[in-house]
Parts: sequence; C-alpha cells; structure tokens
Amino acid sequence: QVQLVESGGGLVQAGGSLRLSCAASGRTFSSYGVGWFRQAPGKEREFVAGISRSGISTSYADSAKGRFTISRDNAKNTVYLQMNNLKPEDTAVYYCAADPTGWGGSRQGGRYDYWGQGTQVTVSS
Repeated sequence: QVQLVESGGGLVQAGGSLRLSCAASGRTFSSYGVGWFRQAPGKEREFVAGISRSGISTSYADSAKGRFTISRDNAKNTVYLQMNNLKPEDTAVYYCAADPTGWGGSRQGGRYDYWGQGTQVTVSS
C-alpha cells in the first residue's frame, strides 16, 4: 500500500514558479514510477510529467517541456515537480500517481495504482 500526499500548490502570477511535492508512505515507494497529472475545470485529466523508479528516465507532455522539471529523492520518499514560467492555462488541480511497473511515463491513468488527493495551482494573468 502506498499513500501519496501532494503539497506546494497555490496562487501565482503568470511567469512565476511553484514547486510541487508528492510525499509517499510505504517502504516500497522506490519501486514505483511516478506521474504527475492535472485536471482543469471542465477538462479531462492529462499527463504532465513522469519519472522512473530510479529517477534516470523522465517524460514530459509537450506543454511542460522546457518549463517543468520532475525529480525524486527516494531517501525522502518524495517526488517533485518544479514549474517555471507558469501560464494561466496551467491552472488545474495537480495529482501525483504511483506506477507499479516502475516507469511513470504512461499517459494512461489506469496504469497507476495509487493517487493523491491533489493540490490546486492557480495562475493569474
């Protein structure tokens, strides 16, 4: 069993930065890949970024490339999403999810076994 808790969301002006954290409980967290997803009001959930269990492999949605960076610290059971140059269209609830295959780059939410409850990110223009 893995429990995930996101934090770090908030209100920021366009062009600003936020760092989201996904803290996990469970000794096997380092065996899971982790993906970040987001869902804006009235829109479908979409993949943002993912990282493999080792942290060596990462994957980004086109909308995140060059602006967002995913990383992990397995000693702290935490995955981070550094978001720079934020835009109003980045406004959404951000979720982290654990992928038992260890990849974390799947765009399909069904591949993930565990989800956090989300953290709100609001970017004002």
